[in-house]
Amino acid sequence: MPVRLPLLVWLLLAIGLAGPGRLTAAEIGEPAEIDRPVSFELDVMPILTARGCNQGACHGKARGQNGFQLSLLGFDPDFDYAALTQQARGRRVFPASPERSLLLQKGAAQLPHGGGMRLPADGDDYQTLLRWIRQGTPRRVVDEPKLVAVNVRAVNSQTNDAIASNPAAGQFLRPGEKLQLAVTATYSDGSTRDVTARTQYQSSESGVLAADEAGLVTAGPIPGEATIMARYMNLIATIGVAIPLEKEVPAEFYASLPRQNFIDDLVWTKLQSLRITPSLPADDAKFLRRVHLDIIGRLPTPDEVRAFLADADPNKRTRVVDELLERPEYGDHWATKWADLLRPNPYRVGIKAVLNYDTFIRTSFRDNKPYDQFVRELVAARGSTWDNGATVLFRDRREPAEITTLVSQLFLGTRLECAKCHHHPFEKWSQDDFYSFAAYFARVGYKGTGLSPPISGSEEVVLLKSSGTVEHPLTGQSLPPRPLFGEASAIAEGADPRLSLAAWITSDDNPLFAKTIANRIWADLMGRGLVEPVDDLRATNPPTNGPLLEALAAEVRTHKYDLKQLIRAICTSHVYALSSLPSETNAGDRQNYSRHYRTRLRAEVLADALSDITGVPERFSGTPGGSRANQIGRPASSRCFSIRSGGRIRIKTRPARERPMRQ
Repeated sequence: MPVRLPLLVWLLLAIGLAGPGRLTAAEIGEPAEIDRPVSFELDVMPILTARGCNQGACHGKARGQNGFQLSLLGFDPDFDYAALTQQARGRRVFPASPERSLLLQKGAAQLPHGGGMRLPADGDDYQTLLRWIRQGTPRRVVDEPKLVAVNVRAVNSQTNDAIASNPAAGQFLRPGEKLQLAVTATYSDGSTRDVTARTQYQSSESGVLAADEAGLVTAGPIPGEATIMARYMNLIATIGVAIPLEKEVPAEFYASLPRQNFIDDLVWTKLQSLRITPSLPADDAKFLRRVHLDIIGRLPTPDEVRAFLADADPNKRTRVVDELLERPEYGDHWATKWADLLRPNPYRVGIKAVLNYDTFIRTSFRDNKPYDQFVRELVAARGSTWDNGATVLFRDRREPAEITTLVSQLFLGTRLECAKCHHHPFEKWSQDDFYSFAAYFARVGYKGTGLSPPISGSEEVVLLKSSGTVEHPLTGQSLPPRPLFGEASAIAEGADPRLSLAAWITSDDNPLFAKTIANRIWADLMGRGLVEPVDDLRATNPPTNGPLLEALAAEVRTHKYDLKQLIRAICTSHVYALSSLPSETNAGDRQNYSRHYRTRLRAEVLADALSDITGVPERFSGTPGGSRANQIGRPASSRCFSIRSGGRIRIKTRPARERPMRQ
């Protein structure tokens, strides 16, 4: 008579027998490959990532999907392992009968699944997950290495041999042509693995290039260029692909183009690789108007225009650039740009603090203060908000996390906001990186009215507290200050950590600092940054002309961060002086500077231009008579200037007094 046992006992016995190492491949009639240990982090998580399971639109979103949550893009392996093996009473993986695991049945669409079929039952991914469950879902395997790097290259689809590329522009394709990519992962033990099939691909310009799940790139019908991002787990590699114009251009044409400095050389080289020809130079009148608006933010006077047009000196363009850089309007124009970038909330910090902040910025640009010194004074500012305008940065942004996002984005071109909550989806930054960087600001303290928040019109002193920490939001661990990369100087006992941070940010060894300011000024003068947006430098958003950005950054460092010298180099190049009218080949060019890209005038510049043209100066309350829009701090003005559709100009009055900040 057969022995009857409760169903629960049978399940426990089955699970016990199916544990890791209990059954061999021969005993269960499976291939010997089942004995090869499957790593959760190196084998299972790459599958979940590649098939989109932990994407923001699926189980990786804030609260998961249908009760099942994974960390976004697999940034937290421990959380994901618990979600698969322990949550939902362990129903998602079933070692006693691996094929009946919900993870496999839903992924293979054997049960209803909102995400559709993600794991075909006859595919390698399904088989790998099946083996992992059969092995008892181990968290780690013996001597498990770490993923340290990924590399992407173009290969011959028949031989798998690498295809040579142009270092400056990457790969070249003809319209409709295809290119196979191959991705290799490297591990801490020196081993490598082909992970092409488990890598996600994304094109920066889907209309120019398309990439499928297998890494096959297809060129679109029109010329252009794009960057293909290959993401494997939390590591990213990129490759540039260009579709040049079909019509050949003789090399002699590019060799004959004028070269005023290094900028022209690098731009012509890029245009030659794409077979794009530049526009003709702008005439003297247009150049004079352009350089006046760009450098000092005002139109040339009629007398200045007549004198320039009558001047026969072949070096007159270079001379006028030098003259404009020494005019007092230069400081006001460029300070206004930075006042907008650093603009605090006047209802939060007070009008007087905002004016002191504005005065600090304007004085810095009027004195042509070296940019690295300007940044150091801001990052490590201490003292009263009524005495040292730089301290207002810390009055407006009072939490280390707030300051971190401003400093990293403005001075390093690195957007860290995503890493505040999870691993950055398009970069290498993690929560550890974010909060370790924020720890540099943990000891910023305040002394003032004692009210929280302080009264907006009151004085406040920014000081160094005796202690202060920043904790990781998930682990609760107090993190020591650490830069995003490289090494920073040690922080002596009792010293301000921000001094070490400021030195690291402005160091010549920091590749992002000079590049970020060079890219920002290039965008101001040329209509478009080499990297767009200008404050988003990352591997997945590469510059359109990498060698040029490197050269501009070197120019900044060579001249000790004198921004006037960089502006001079750009404005005296032949590229800067090109016409904005397109040629036969460059009408579709939006990023290689084969012509000058027209931009809108800033509001202050346009308001001053209208006053100059009409001969009717604008009056701004709280400022001396004759003040220009480019000279005033925002709180001092009681006028609002705007242009509506149809070209109608509207100037309305608004109270200049403080209003309570809305909650």
